[in-house]
Amino acid sequence: MPPKKPSKAKATAPALPAGRATIDDVAREAGVSKATVSRFLNHRERLLTPDIAARVEVAIAALAYSPSPMAQALKRGRSRLIGLVVADITNPFSVAVLRGAEKACHDAGYLLMLFNLGNDGRRECEAIEALSSYQVEGFILNTLGRDAGAATDAARHGRPVVLVDRRHTDMQADFVSLDNAGAVRLGAGHLVEAGYRELLFVSEPIRNVSSRMEREAAFQAFIHQDQGAPNMKDVRGQVFESTADDTEALDNALRSLRRRADQRAGKGASQRLPGVVSSNAVVTLRVVAAMARLGWQFGVDVGLVGFDDTEWSPYVGPGLSTIAQPTDDLGRVAAACLIERLQGLVLPPRQILLPGSLMVRGSSQPAPARHTQGPG
Repeated sequence: MPPKKPSKAKATAPALPAGRATIDDVAREAGVSKATVSRFLNHRERLLTPDIAARVEVAIAALAYSPSPMAQALKRGRSRLIGLVVADITNPFSVAVLRGAEKACHDAGYLLMLFNLGNDGRRECEAIEALSSYQVEGFILNTLGRDAGAATDAARHGRPVVLVDRRHTDMQADFVSLDNAGAVRLGAGHLVEAGYRELLFVSEPIRNVSSRMEREAAFQAFIHQDQGAPNMKDVRGQVFESTADDTEALDNALRSLRRRADQRAGKGASQRLPGVVSSNAVVTLRVVAAMARLGWQFGVDVGLVGFDDTEWSPYVGPGLSTIAQPTDDLGRVAAACLIERLQGLVLPPRQILLPGSLMVRGSSQPAPARHTQGPG
């Protein structure tokens, strides 16, 4: 009986471990230590013989091993991560600031991690803790500023903080914002110059949110402190806080605005056109919806200047006049301030206020002949 021919050995691929391969798996496959694999991954092949370097390279390819960027960063003592906390990502302002901050971080070699509060101030501490668990190196906070503990937590973690748009009580940190007082004067002053005399400032619930408080205070100051100016004669103003779930209240506020204007004009006063200053894009949309429900037109029944120049502002009605915030610059400057702190800059807290720009469109231009029927 003839002897059996020796069977040819079949090449088999190494069995891949369950789940993602680790550095231990690579070391075991290559028959080397973890330190050897680490040297290879950190481009220190000169410390290895060509044979060992080749074995490690083959093992990495066979196991489809990919080192964790986070783990590598932490070994170097730097995560290159910056945490951004925003109050409401559905607000176009927050999205625009995010874009500016992200660009600046990318240019400086950092990545941005986002935490959205969904307008829930109770989650501010949770946001700080969550981002800290990822070893972010610093925080950019655009929050409601109602939770003093959040600021304390950020300081306790020993990471620098920059505040955007909203202040935190007693928190010593760089602050970057729109010049709210100047922006309100710009918008309200434009309405007055266009002939509006009965004004209504519409805001989301103010409730100690610093940016809302500053804008409301600036409006009150404009109405009451500027009465000596020639064009401010007989200008009156009120404030209304709008909520998302009470559309009827906003409708009634607009009806009252027109009624006051018509009543005072009927008493022999000069024509008193009613105008609205809306405090942000969210409120502007509510006012737009209310005008549709009432069957009114901007520039005919009510004038409007709103904060935030959104992409849709030119296309609503005759075009919405707005105060354009330098959102890209706000995000960029905030990130730059934080990166300077991370690089060792030591200075007292800075306050950087950027000017807004008035974008004039049809909503603030009185129509040649206003409707003569009474308020709806």
